[in-house]
Amino acid sequence: MSSENAVVAQGLRKRYGDKTVLADLNLTVPAGTVFGLLGPNGAGKTTCVRILATLLRPDAGTVLVAGFDARRQAAQVRYRIGLVGQHAAVDEVLSGRQNLEMFGRLYHLGARRARQRADELLARMGLGDAGDKPVKQYSGGMRRRLDLAAGLLRSPEVLFLDEPTTGLDPRGRSEVWSAVRELVADGATVLLTTQYLDEADHLAGRIAVLDHDGIVDEGSPAQLKSRIGGDRVEVVLRDAADLPAAAALASRVTGAAADLTDGGLSVPVSDRARDLTGLAAAYDEAGIGIADLTLRRPTLDEVFLKLTARDEVPA
Repeated sequence: MSSENAVVAQGLRKRYGDKTVLADLNLTVPAGTVFGLLGPNGAGKTTCVRILATLLRPDAGTVLVAGFDARRQAAQVRYRIGLVGQHAAVDEVLSGRQNLEMFGRLYHLGARRARQRADELLARMGLGDAGDKPVKQYSGGMRRRLDLAAGLLRSPEVLFLDEPTTGLDPRGRSEVWSAVRELVADGATVLLTTQYLDEADHLAGRIAVLDHDGIVDEGSPAQLKSRIGGDRVEVVLRDAADLPAAAALASRVTGAAADLTDGGLSVPVSDRARDLTGLAAAYDEAGIGIADLTLRRPTLDEVFLKLTARDEVPA
């Protein structure tokens, strides 16, 4: 494996009875990045993570994680990874500090080292003041940050996050996002599955979209968005009677055909600032009343729906 890659999977296959969950999956995760894995329900995201984390053996294919073969060198891989699942795995009766010390002992850190790492991680996750409180008093975001801390006890080179913010409110999600960014800034690699496409957009430098037939596209969020179309200007008119003239003007200014919408139009633009100001000036000169003039960029939701061609909720 190249030192530039934290995870390399080639030809992964996994079946459960007659159902093929993964078929010849190829995946490369650059070191020191957040890599997002998106896909509809049942596409195999969690199965993929379980294979990469050595919790499940593939029927075929090879996996290298942190330079070690996940099948032949599973112990070495486990020593170098962390895994945070969809649900917090902490004891609500114990305090945050006691939870981390307990996990540390289970990881054979020794009592002194476990206490030291608990103190370090509580401070890192912004839980220092709550470390001695029972976890049952924690908010959802605090519990997930504690769960992240448990996954970091051995300073993993690669951290697998399987839907880490499911069920959290916006504040809790923001807290987890900040923690993930700090991990990567310190040199960790994060592979993230999520049901929130805006989460992948905010965190991931690179995204792979997994469908039932394998990886259907991969790239940075900006690259994926650009493949389904560029920026568009959306116009809402004060008077629907002006629509034909407004559409003709939009095509003349931008050089592209305008699409009619309910109460207005949408037109692709190649130069956002020039075309937006040009349209505003043209409509003002023509005396066409504009209720709203908005620059709109494609979203990951649109990318997801187009690539998977299903109406399923992403997860």
